[in-house]
Amino acid sequence: MYANAAQTAATWPETALALGAMTLAVILVIAILSTLHEFRKTRTLAGQEEAMRQLVRRYEQLAENSVDAQQRVAADLAELRTRTSAIEQILRTVE
Repeated sequence: MYANAAQTAATWPETALALGAMTLAVILVIAILSTLHEFRKTRTLAGQEEAMRQLVRRYEQLAENSVDAQQRVAADLAELRTRTSAIEQILRTVE
């Protein structure tokens, strides 16, 4: 009915083996969690870098469009100046 103390008590080598196995399991779990954390961090950084690249591309396109618009405005202004000079010249000859 009652178990003998010698039958239920584990020996020191069995206890050391069990503690070693548990320690190994804990170390493996920690290593797996650490690896997953680094993987997520790397994936997040890659996403941020891609977003930054897209932002830079949009900025470059905007800069190109701005330069083109400025060049068109400068060309139109130069044409208006020449027309204004021609009109002034005509008005001087009429007087």
